Amino acid sequence: MALNLKGVEYEYVEEDISNKSAMLLQYNPVYKKVPILLHDGKPIVESLMIVEYIDEIWETHPLLPKDPFERAKSRFWAKYVDDQCLGMIKQLLRSTQETKENDSKEARQILKTLESSLDPNKPFSGVKSLGFIDIAFAWLGIWAQVLEKLHNIKLLDEENTPLLNKHFRDILDVPVIKDCIPPLEQLFAHTKFLIERNVAAARS
Repeated sequence: MALNLKGVEYEYVEEDISNKSAMLLQYNPVYKKVPILLHDGKPIVESLMIVEYIDEIWETHPLLPKDPFERAKSRFWAKYVDDQCLGMIKQLLRSTQETKENDSKEARQILKTLESSLDPNKPFSGVKSLGFIDIAFAWLGIWAQVLEKLHNIKLLDEENTPLLNKHFRDILDVPVIKDCIPPLEQLFAHTKFLIERNVAAARS
């Protein structure tokens, strides 16, 4: 998303996580996971670090605010998404009929807290306003839709998180963001396949 916003040409190489390539193991030998940005032969790993690196190297369309306080605030909420929301999504994907209600309740509270990062007096104004924090949590909008389709779990709505709900709709409608996200049906089918495979493996 960051590269698209800045108009940087790049080669995208998809990785099979179940059969990790020699290139992945070479460039991220510590965590052995994606994403990896390879720039001038040097690997940068971890999503948020990659986005900050991109922002420093390519100055067009700055992503982090210039003001130190606003910049720190953006980093804080990006880390919140990494620390809280990623685990929340993983837990919801593992939810059963017995745990779904409690898991959903906890997830909505996490998202309600995330909504407090949005300023109601600064509505989203298109691609020009997209910044670091938007990139950090845009993926949540599509995964909320996958979970609703997969487990009938409604995470975002006008009653509990109206600002966040609108913000995700606006962000996911921006072409440079939309182009980076798999179609909902494709992501849903892939996620369902992985869950069913893991369940079958656990039973065998």
